[in-house]
Amino acid sequence: MRIAVPNKGRLHEPTIDLLERAGLHLENGADRKLYADTVDPDVTVLFARAADIPEYVADGAADLGITGFDQVCEARVDNVEELLDLEFGRCRLVLAAPEDGDITSVDDLAGKIVATEFPNITADFFADTGIEPDIVEVSGATELTPHVEMADAIVDITSTGTTLKMNRLAVVDEVLSSSVRLFGRDDVVEDPKVGEVRTALSSVKHAEGKRYLMMNVPQDKLGDVREVIPGLGGPTIMDIADENNEEETVAVHAVVDESDVFETITEVKAAGASDILVTEIERLVE
Repeated sequence: MRIAVPNKGRLHEPTIDLLERAGLHLENGADRKLYADTVDPDVTVLFARAADIPEYVADGAADLGITGFDQVCEARVDNVEELLDLEFGRCRLVLAAPEDGDITSVDDLAGKIVATEFPNITADFFADTGIEPDIVEVSGATELTPHVEMADAIVDITSTGTTLKMNRLAVVDEVLSSSVRLFGRDDVVEDPKVGEVRTALSSVKHAEGKRYLMMNVPQDKLGDVREVIPGLGGPTIMDIADENNEEETVAVHAVVDESDVFETITEVKAAGASDILVTEIERLVE
């Protein structure tokens, strides 16, 4: 099983970190290498440009790919399936024009020039609107093209909007919302190993923002404690193996949102819980 991942840029480190947390530790990866083995002898990681990864998967050089949804859409590959939204690298592709200009809607671009690094996504967007501008592909510095009279508007990536504001550009419309996704070629998505990789990655995502609470609770206080624990599907209750357990205390375990931990500890302690322990969760398989 070969997984293609970004070899550099803003998506590289988060992707490698996710693989590591999912248990797919890279054993011999290094800068400038094209591939790396993992602790799973059946899984190899290939390093490629984020924009090339959809083609790697579609052509069979890799079985799975991790890259932005925008790159998949731009590649126009028709034999890959999205398997999991990894929920990082969020950005938007937007249509933008000079903030002091006369272009304020998509309709204003009929017969005009739009510059972009994403000609296919841009063409699909305008095809849906019925407006036909002249789409010009550029490589880099897209936001400068309206100011040097190369284009009337642009379609470009934005995360915070800061770069657009710095270049005195205003958003006219949103073209595409994107994040990093796991996707696979349609002839391998049912492979058991693909399911293992998908489960491993999703378990890391499910664990984010969660904490594991453990506490001791007297049986007669159990009802009160259960009422204040916002756990996933309710707490787990276990007997304590102690011959001197005269109060008939039980162990209560629960998974709660990190944002609820402070309030939950206060409430369960007031309800009678003791010996409360909070730990991080590396992976959570649902």
